[in-house]
Amino acid sequence: MNEKDLLALWSKARLHIIVSQLAPTFLLTISVVILAITGDLGPSAAVRIAAAGVLLASGILGFIAQFTSASEAQAVAVDLQKIENRSAVSDRIIATARWTVIVKFVTPAIFVVIYLAILWALFISPLIH
Repeated sequence: MNEKDLLALWSKARLHIIVSQLAPTFLLTISVVILAITGDLGPSAAVRIAAAGVLLASGILGFIAQFTSASEAQAVAVDLQKIENRSAVSDRIIATARWTVIVKFVTPAIFVVIYLAILWALFISPLIH
């Protein structure tokens, strides 16, 4: 592949990472707002279980999309390193590619912590009160 093709792949992977964060972030935000306003999602255990399932599914799908996109971006950076007389943009991508490890591991870890807090609010907190 030439440099132009690799830069296009990098941009595509970057876009996928950004888009894959939108749904889980939106759903987590809505869940937190609802919990803050109402104290829980209502008396129905079925509603709480459904909410937890939707959040989990969106989180898993988001993680898969982020992990694979970040892995592809890392591979693009490796291929860019092999090109001689590359552009400054390619050099910058190579230099910053190491930060994709955050997308692969730190972001999902943060999601898990937030998800566990929401599970606590949905299922444990109502039992304590």
